[in-house]
Amino acid sequence: MSPYGPALGRITADQAATRTRPDGDAVLLDVREQHEWDSGHAPHAIHLPMTALTSGTALPAGAQRQPLVIICRSGSRSLHAMALLSSRGIDAVDVIGGMRAWAAAGLPVIDAHGKSGSIA
Repeated sequence: MSPYGPALGRITADQAATRTRPDGDAVLLDVREQHEWDSGHAPHAIHLPMTALTSGTALPAGAQRQPLVIICRSGSRSLHAMALLSSRGIDAVDVIGGMRAWAAAGLPVIDAHGKSGSIA
C-alpha cells in the first residue's frame, strides 16, 4: 500500500495535487487521448495517451525515473496504466475519479492554449 493513499495505490485528487505540485515528489501523467487533453488537463501534467503507453511508447523525458501519479477522465484507464507501469517496476499510483474528481475538487484545469479548460 502506498503511504499516500488507500490500498492498490489509489489516491484522491487532492492528494494528487499535493504530490504533483512543482515542489512535490511525483509527476502527474495524463493518459487520456489527445482531444481529451486538448479540452482540459491539469496545468503541470505530462501527456502520454493510453494507446501509446500500451503500444510500448517510452515515458516522456519529464516522467522518467520519477514517481508517477496517473490520471485519466474517470479513473478506469489510469488504474490500468498504474498496473502496467507498476509491472515494469515504476513507482505509480492512480487518481480515484480521474479528471472528473480533479475538477470537482476545484483544482485547476487548462486547455491546450493555457486558458480555462473543461473535461471531455
